[in-house]
Amino acid sequence: MLKANLLATTGVIALALAGCQVQTREAAAPGTGPYRPPRSTTKDDLIQRIHKASDSLDSFTMRANLTPSSGNPDTGIITRYATIGAYILYQHPDRLRVTGQDPVISSTLFDMVSTGRQFRMSVPRRNRFVIGNNDAPPSSGNPLENLRPGAILAALILNPPDPESEITLLEESVKEGKPVYALLIARANGNRYRLVRSVYFDAYTLDIVGQRTFDSSGRIVGDATYSNWKDYGRTQFPSNINIKGPQDTYEVALAVVSLKVNPSDLTAQKFALEQPAGSELQKVE
Repeated sequence: MLKANLLATTGVIALALAGCQVQTREAAAPGTGPYRPPRSTTKDDLIQRIHKASDSLDSFTMRANLTPSSGNPDTGIITRYATIGAYILYQHPDRLRVTGQDPVISSTLFDMVSTGRQFRMSVPRRNRFVIGNNDAPPSSGNPLENLRPGAILAALILNPPDPESEITLLEESVKEGKPVYALLIARANGNRYRLVRSVYFDAYTLDIVGQRTFDSSGRIVGDATYSNWKDYGRTQFPSNINIKGPQDTYEVALAVVSLKVNPSDLTAQKFALEQPAGSELQKVE
């Protein structure tokens, strides 16, 4: 059976949240419900459900609410930050822009752009401009400061398996105490295959409820959960996305307020972000 080891993923949103209201609470253990026989399905049917969520999605503009939190797995204490408004732009295959707004005075908390391997981020309150790689190792003791926009992009966009280079396996599993189907996606690596993603489906509704991505060593580099799927023309998209760090070291809860799919006015120029004059440059490599 294909397995993966845990490793903390990467990000920087918390740089902009200093001074925002925080709350703490005890982390509750997940409950388990009574077992019910799962709905019958096939591997091909589940793959088609991924296609329905991705094939018609070339770009979007989104308004969303983001609620970041960080946790300590040793004490079970979770620190939850104030919910902030965000504007999110996406253009296939790998352009992403996220602008966070102060919940009180609507000023910009952060503005970050990811284009492939590199990201750029402006933090006006700290007069700081950050440039780095999405796969850069953690550099802060605060888990939220290690969250990179690449992790957000991997959570927002679901891609179907490539039949030319990947194979799929289907198994019945349990995720967060609930029965699911797990579609394991492995990619050819010489004469062997390695696990690159696991996509999880609710065993009763067959909705996509989660995705994990793995690096070449089998370590988790992305972990997301999905709920409340809605139709946007020919495309389906979840209304709620939770981006989690391994062992609950951090979490970003994203709630969609509005979504416009494939807007005609979204151009490459809207993903350009230059360093403001006089700001401090920080490089993350």
